Amino acid sequence: MLFELSINFLDAIGLFIFLSGFIIGLGAVTVIDIHGFLGRKSAYWTEATTRTHKVTKPMIWVGLVLAIIGGVIFYRNESLTGIPLIHAIITGTLILNGLFLSFKVSPFLIKREQEGKVKELLPQSLQNKIMISLIVSDIGWWGGLLLLVLYLTNH
Repeated sequence: MLFELSINFLDAIGLFIFLSGFIIGLGAVTVIDIHGFLGRKSAYWTEATTRTHKVTKPMIWVGLVLAIIGGVIFYRNESLTGIPLIHAIITGTLILNGLFLSFKVSPFLIKREQEGKVKELLPQSLQNKIMISLIVSDIGWWGGLLLLVLYLTNH
């Protein structure tokens, strides 16, 4: 045999779930962020964003839950310092950001859709808040993935 394979199956399962969370969550975040960015000045993309968020919102939460479960399993033998600590802080930030989007922005979009205003551009004040949320989300998800890569290349 050219090499011997030694696998800690709990580590492998944890990493698989962790990465699955990133794949699902980051994929959904990317889709809705592109829609939201395009919807700032376009009635067409505002409507598309309103409709798309009904799918991406739950997928982002699924991704976040999987990333948390996977991270807990994967980092189970680590102290809450360094990258695991930064991942925990990012997770808390993404949860708060998700709560804002799920309980403030999403109901607003659904209400506008029910009122037949789905093609109207969002108020600038809300667009500004959404843009900040988009930046927080992108930095959190991409930064978290980068940190995982750094962790894996150093261990």
